[in-house]
Amino acid sequence: MKLTGKLDYLEMPATGGTLDSVKAFYSAAFSWSFTDYGPTYSAFAEGLDGGFQADAGEAPAKPLPVLYSQQLEETMDAVENAGGTIIKPIFSFPGGRRFHFIDPAGNEMAVWSE
Repeated sequence: MKLTGKLDYLEMPATGGTLDSVKAFYSAAFSWSFTDYGPTYSAFAEGLDGGFQADAGEAPAKPLPVLYSQQLEETMDAVENAGGTIIKPIFSFPGGRRFHFIDPAGNEMAVWSE
């Protein structure tokens, strides 16, 4: 069972090169394997699940930690009440729904749910 608040995924930009070159690097250096989800996104499961986003319009500016929530709406309210700033309200994506926020230190993070 996944718990609310668990660091569950790490999304990273792949806009400095091609998605193929990023995958080739991590495959050669660390023996990572990938699952492609379209031409601009590739996921990995190497201890911590994550993925590389090559679409410059969709890619985070820097690594994006993604937390899990069992109750997404309630978690978004809790983030706001604790002083976080919602920068992308809840939206659907392949695999579930999520929102993005900025914490008091200026870090962008996301929270997702099935």
